[in-house]
Amino acid sequence: MADIQLSIKDLHKSFGELEILRGIDLDVRKGEVVVLLGPSGCGKSTLLRCINGLETIHHGSIALDGEEISGKSSAEMSKYRQKIGMVFQSYDLFPHKTILDNITMAPQKVQKRSKADAEKEARELLWRVGLADKENAYPRMLSGGQKQRVAIVRALEMHPEMMLFDEVTAALDPEMVREVLDVMLELAEQGLTMLIVTHEMAFARAIADRIIFLDDGHIVEEATPEDFFTHPRASVRRSSSRTSSSSRRSGRTTWSEVVYPAVAVRKANADEHIYIYITF
Repeated sequence: MADIQLSIKDLHKSFGELEILRGIDLDVRKGEVVVLLGPSGCGKSTLLRCINGLETIHHGSIALDGEEISGKSSAEMSKYRQKIGMVFQSYDLFPHKTILDNITMAPQKVQKRSKADAEKEARELLWRVGLADKENAYPRMLSGGQKQRVAIVRALEMHPEMMLFDEVTAALDPEMVREVLDVMLELAEQGLTMLIVTHEMAFARAIADRIIFLDDGHIVEEATPEDFFTHPRASVRRSSSRTSSSSRRSGRTTWSEVVYPAVAVRKANADEHIYIYITF
């Protein structure tokens, strides 16, 4: 299909004798927002890292815009990674550099863009995420939510064709979560292709075009948000039950405890964003 931007076929990934991904098949269309859900350790983050070339795969293939990129050389992978931005749970900002320098360093060094061009775009992006007054600040002067928004801007500055988000709100205080999720929702509305690993269930339902549920290295369900949250398959219910039991022993609230029965959250429209934030 002409609109398939990312194609993953029979992907396997192991760490030593432990197989993490066991035959993943997934196609992502251009402009689609795919949310990856599942219990801890099921392979969600590993899948994102394989897509971005941060982990080597042991079997299968990954293709971007019809070109297979698995097995590329380091130099080829460096060029490929510019097409896929990735934002992690940790911000990884350089503490000794200003916010503006953190954002513009890679475009200048990797893409050989002029300092003036990189800084002009960085200032525009900072304005878009509500941080126009922070360009000369240092990371230690920002809140966690502000640092994560800077990390998103830094990725966008490289003009990616696709964005990967790996638990970007997991380390944030609840009051900082929304400011980051609002930025991601805006990117989705602009048509950017996105793969998101999150535990924010209401946000997942509001932003996703498709939900992928992983367990034990397999995709066990693929559905629209409405179908996933209202009519989950038995295999997903069993998986969520295991996650719920484990987390109750640790005193945390799990996504499974609020997904089943289905959470009463409707998909946000362009004028009214409704969120129920769930932490665990």
